[in-house]
Amino acid sequence: MNPSTNHLPGRVPIWAPHKEPLPPGLSEDDRSYYEQSKRWEGYMASAMESCPVKTVLAGGAGFGIGAFFSLMSASFAYEDPYLRSQTQVGMNTTQKASQIFREMGKGMWTSGRAFGKIGAMFAGIECVIESYRAKNDIYNSVSSGFVCGGILARNSGPKAAISGGLAFAAFSAAIDLLFLRRETPDED
Repeated sequence: MNPSTNHLPGRVPIWAPHKEPLPPGLSEDDRSYYEQSKRWEGYMASAMESCPVKTVLAGGAGFGIGAFFSLMSASFAYEDPYLRSQTQVGMNTTQKASQIFREMGKGMWTSGRAFGKIGAMFAGIECVIESYRAKNDIYNSVSSGFVCGGILARNSGPKAAISGGLAFAAFSAAIDLLFLRRETPDED
């Protein structure tokens, strides 16, 4: 390629491998470190696009959110002094605190596990559907919601599975439309 025409519009500069221009502030001595960091950046981008990683991340986030909600709701469960006095008769302060923390931990584990399972299942199914369709649109989340809702309600019979699937699909569509796919207003 003629270097004198690289400045013209429409020309794409092509360089030999490992001879590409470096970002400003880097010298030729830094090229190997720069190329290694770009390679690892590519590996991380590939990993973040994989279905197993998305599933694990969504499950972990769901677990955290479920545990947090349970912790917040547990703080309201001990506000009734009459109920508290009946369940903690004959205990000293350490035993009472231990019982409260044990119950809060059980609730956090149970709620976190349920939210984590739902988050992982939804994200995994959505990722598989997106990979199959090779598109990223609202139909992936709605389809995933339908399948996930049907799986969650499967033990209650076919009518409940379909109803659960439709309800979860509607919820997924609402979340997707209201929060994820909103058009930002153009600023003039």
